[in-house]
Amino acid sequence: MAWNSASSGSVLAMIVAVLFAVAGVVNLSGLGAVKRDFARWGYPAWFRWLCGALELLSAALLPGQQTRILGLTLAGAIMIGALFTLLRNREPFGHLAPALIFSALVVATVALRG
Repeated sequence: MAWNSASSGSVLAMIVAVLFAVAGVVNLSGLGAVKRDFARWGYPAWFRWLCGALELLSAALLPGQQTRILGLTLAGAIMIGALFTLLRNREPFGHLAPALIFSALVVATVALRG
């Protein structure tokens, strides 16, 4: 199989799907400082569950060719919200960096959609 932008996009979509699945599980489980962060940012307790569920939904949509654009759209919306939250709360770069990487991967997957 020749390595082209379409196959690169599929591989990248799978990587993004795994990352969003992990993020969703982390949010749903409330591991580490997740619960505390959501409260500190002023979000109600249920919002963490919503974010986790949307991240898992995005992850589920990304592998399929027919649902990928919907998954990427949802992932992009999630990342806009995450970046807004982190910037609004003046989080340190160490907290912002993963969100920037996730966002760049979503954009790259869109660009390689072939």
